Amino acid sequence: MANIRKSKSATFSLFIFILVAALLLNIGLMVITQINTFFESKAEQLKDPHAIIMMDYANYHSSYGEFITKYPGVTESETEEMIRMNMAKFNFGNSELSTNVIIFNADTKRSIGPLNLIEKLNTYSSHDIFVPYSFKTNGGYQLGDHFTITYQDKEYEYRIGGFFETTMMGTNNMGVMKFMLPEPSYLKLADELSTQSEGLVISAILDDQTQSSTLKNNFFKEFHQSIEVNANIWGLDIEQVKSVTTLTINLLATILVAFAIIIVLVSLIVIKFRVANSIEDGVENIGVLKAIGYTSRQILSSMILQFIFIALCGSVIGIALSYVLMSFFGSIISTLSGLIWTQTFGLMANLISIFFVTLAVLIVTLLSAFRVKKILPVAALRGGIQTHNFRKNRVPLEKARGGLHFLLAIKSTLANAKQNMMILFIIIALTFASVFSAVSYYNIASDKTAFVDLFGVEPANVYVIIKPDVDIRELLSHIEQMEYVRKVNLLDKIQTKIDGQIVYTNVTNHYDRLENNIVYEGRQPKYENEISISWVVSNQINKGIGDTVEVEFENETASFLVTGISQLIHHSGQVAALTLEGIQQLQTNYKGFTLNVYLDGISNKDFIKNVQEQYGDYLVGTVDIDENIESETSMYTDAVFAVLLTVLAITVLVVVMILYLVIKTMIIKRKKEFGVMKAIGYSTMQLMHQIAISFLPVIITGVTIGGALGYFFTNPVLAVLLSSAGVKRLDFTIHLPTVLLLCIGILLLGYLVSMLVSLKIKKITVHSLMTE
Repeated sequence: MANIRKSKSATFSLFIFILVAALLLNIGLMVITQINTFFESKAEQLKDPHAIIMMDYANYHSSYGEFITKYPGVTESETEEMIRMNMAKFNFGNSELSTNVIIFNADTKRSIGPLNLIEKLNTYSSHDIFVPYSFKTNGGYQLGDHFTITYQDKEYEYRIGGFFETTMMGTNNMGVMKFMLPEPSYLKLADELSTQSEGLVISAILDDQTQSSTLKNNFFKEFHQSIEVNANIWGLDIEQVKSVTTLTINLLATILVAFAIIIVLVSLIVIKFRVANSIEDGVENIGVLKAIGYTSRQILSSMILQFIFIALCGSVIGIALSYVLMSFFGSIISTLSGLIWTQTFGLMANLISIFFVTLAVLIVTLLSAFRVKKILPVAALRGGIQTHNFRKNRVPLEKARGGLHFLLAIKSTLANAKQNMMILFIIIALTFASVFSAVSYYNIASDKTAFVDLFGVEPANVYVIIKPDVDIRELLSHIEQMEYVRKVNLLDKIQTKIDGQIVYTNVTNHYDRLENNIVYEGRQPKYENEISISWVVSNQINKGIGDTVEVEFENETASFLVTGISQLIHHSGQVAALTLEGIQQLQTNYKGFTLNVYLDGISNKDFIKNVQEQYGDYLVGTVDIDENIESETSMYTDAVFAVLLTVLAITVLVVVMILYLVIKTMIIKRKKEFGVMKAIGYSTMQLMHQIAISFLPVIITGVTIGGALGYFFTNPVLAVLLSSAGVKRLDFTIHLPTVLLLCIGILLLGYLVSMLVSLKIKKITVHSLMTE
């Protein structure tokens, strides 16, 4: 306690470091450990389905429902009518979103997925619509707002009457969203639309929701032929939804944990510095204690207890504050998941955080203070001076060239080598963390190309979806000749089986014309007997480049040679690619149904208007890809920006407190020296510049190394963090001006803080030194 009272500011700074580390570590661990159970508990609370199969009404067969009902592990199932709008359009966030829409009758009594309004208007109207909670958290809507759905070139006007929670089809990243209409509005809409929009949904609840993917896959396997022929039956399972939704949440939580570990390392370096200073400053006291009978073990224990006490207090208060800040992080989770985050007490995460921080502090304190045992009483009473204790003068003033203030600053830098190494490692770690966060934000908020490429989205401008009976090659040729069209590619995504594994497979006739090459090893297929597979599929079937795989489609099977290994976040990384000629080996009449159109010199909306006017009778619909990307990535932008601000704010805090601690200690130790220099004519400003310049080589070196590490290793580190989602190699854009600007900012911050803290020299006077 005496040591703590003696160095209040140093104790406070260390306390803040440990508090911040425990806070970030605990938030990250709680999110990582609770996000899976969060989805499970929400599904149970809302009684949402674990698996759903959706289809056109005309394609339904009683055997579908029987299969689900009798499937082992299914505890409850239900079949319900719905209205299906393929590629409907509505405003979401700051852009227009094109996605599949499923509309239910809100007044239908259902046992699975009942309407659970968390906010609603006091009075309803005939034009009300109930939408998922993500429309409020991410879509920019409030109760009573006007809402328009555009479908088949016709607008349907509604008013937001309420928001509901749902784990299935509640966000804009799954390709389908769920709405509910009161019965009069529902029946009116059903009458206005053609019978092709009538559909059915089969919902199932299992006793083990982790088997939901297996149920869905087995369903498609059982009815493979009819599904492929009609191509209007599709499904979702809660494990798939959870995987997609929690990807970014887990990534952000992992970044917080990693940054917390960096702060813990900073704290440990500070502790080592503090212990060394305590021993150096109190060496005479240590000698006296040893001389009167205290053992090294007792003196060591007092030092250890000092830092353990600070670590425990900082950890406990940091964990307590983490529950306050979890409301902020909970809002990010709600934005990404469309579900209200309910914070629970994470005892295990709390204990791990306290144990990790305290154990690390104990080990470093013990190792740093161990030198107490080697201090002899006689040497300690002499102030630690040994028989020979002389250092080489590295910068003799009479021989060295340069300005006097600069040379004195360099001498100070060399004289405090250990202290400067501590600052160097801290600046490196903080600069790397800042660059890492800034690069992540730049690629998600500014230049989204690399981020979007991870999802396998081909960077065309417009999708054109063709009716089944249309000659797609002829239509492709006509669209390619339209004004402002740069090129047109056929690119479909179908579901196949590769060596028994269900895989989402891209199909096109010219992979070399695509602009997003997701193959990172080998190449995309060129010939009809070739295929590329993702590294996830490669690991599952234990095959790679040069091996042969069996591909099944439409109950037909053929062998293909693996020519490349790819990566993709969508579909849990289970993707592959075949040529159009390759898929025609399995289905001879396969022609394709999706065209990617690349534009130059015209807006997407104007082109869509033109193509609808000229070829509308041949189209199922069109999608503005740029608008969709903007809508779907907006929620990631806000979340990553919040983490970036957190990292930058803590970086500033740590730099300020570290330099404050070190410079204050230096001024105390060199008080007499600074007083003498003032007496012989040095001004306060000159001495302040000397101190600031003495830290510049360390800060410049740290910022340079940290910036270089961030520049070269951000992609590899992110690839490791995203590996569970299907990423093997990452090519995020490292925007050099952003990195340089950030490094210069940290450098200027260090110099400015050094100057401000050095103002304490102003209080040192010759008179005060003589009268002390």
